[in-house]
Amino acid sequence: MQLNLQDIPRVKSITKEDFMQLYFKPQKPVVIENMIEDWPAFSKWDLDYIKQVAGNKIVPLYDDRPVHHEDGFNEPHAKMQMSEYIDLLKNQPTRYRIFLWNILKEVPQLQKDFSYPDFGLRLMKQLPMLFFGGKNSYTFMHYDIDLANIFHFHFAGKKECILFPQTENKFLYKVPHSLITHESIDFAKPDFEKWPALKNVQGFKTYLNHGEVLYMPEGYWHYMRYLTPGFSMSLRAIARNPKNLGKAVYNVLIMRYFDNLMRRIRGQKWIDWKNERAIYKTNLAFVSSNKK
Repeated sequence: MQLNLQDIPRVKSITKEDFMQLYFKPQKPVVIENMIEDWPAFSKWDLDYIKQVAGNKIVPLYDDRPVHHEDGFNEPHAKMQMSEYIDLLKNQPTRYRIFLWNILKEVPQLQKDFSYPDFGLRLMKQLPMLFFGGKNSYTFMHYDIDLANIFHFHFAGKKECILFPQTENKFLYKVPHSLITHESIDFAKPDFEKWPALKNVQGFKTYLNHGEVLYMPEGYWHYMRYLTPGFSMSLRAIARNPKNLGKAVYNVLIMRYFDNLMRRIRGQKWIDWKNERAIYKTNLAFVSSNKK
């Protein structure tokens, strides 16, 4: 048995008007295949080039270890010089990833290699973020704290992407007071006996290659797995749906601070309670839905 995933639609190119009408307004994902061929980044950006321009930078690294109560919000698991990290990516499999690496802050010259496409949304020009990963490294299924509209530009290698809209929350084993699903779920090969509610979830899937752009609508859950070493850049636009905007404000101003406070007060018991609650509530919703 496999997850109920439909292929994300793909287009060679798209006008602003068609993007807004066909994908933004109905909040549906799409892959645009030939969007950035005129960018210098399209031909320049590979692992060797990043090593050349940013090799001396110290970068934060993350892996797929379970959340621990002593971990701060988005606190890295290790740090390494970028040149060493890229050598690691090229020479052996590694779980270490880089995410939310702000290129304007770290390597300003890279901003000369790309432009901000006109999709009909105002892109936040202060937040172009890079993401790196080694072969078979992956992110936990999560959604972004600001529930933004995300344009994910992929460079180098191949990446698997699985998406779910917020409407699927009740079947995803969402961990309360956080942005992730239960970390024990392997979304590449889910165990439906252990996670039965996943039988009901409906989502999307695609594979990204060099130069392709994935649009992820507001608040979409996403799981990313690097099939080969590679990296991507995300540009984002603020959520326009008032409900999503309200969730974003709550997450940024209240939820993350409350979660950190409870970690300090209750320690690992807080993390364990959240994981147990995710299983209880989701399985309850699954049983209830099957009775209808």
